[in-house]
Amino acid sequence: MRQPLSTLAALVTLVTAPLTLSAEESVSSARQAELRHLLLHDCGSCHGMRLEGGLGPSLKADRLAAWPTAALAATILAGRPGTPMPPWQPLLTAAEADWLALQLQQGVKQPQ
Repeated sequence: MRQPLSTLAALVTLVTAPLTLSAEESVSSARQAELRHLLLHDCGSCHGMRLEGGLGPSLKADRLAAWPTAALAATILAGRPGTPMPPWQPLLTAAEADWLALQLQQGVKQPQ
């Protein structure tokens, strides 16, 4: 029998929660600043400069909150084959992808 997606998402979240909680600790504050810039500029070039969508879908917190953080991080690292979403794994660590995923789920603050 197939498990409902929400049940699977909940299980993935429970299993990966300890890993994503440490993402903040394992990414230096200097690297966090670089990643925030990458998120707003490089990701924003396809997802819209306010991350509200463009060539790629919206990356706003209300849309991504229900996604498992591990699934978002996996998408960041592996990209989406058959779409313009590139894999960022050559440039990012797993901890950095987790950190970016958490930022997206919490809502990225736009610079003033």
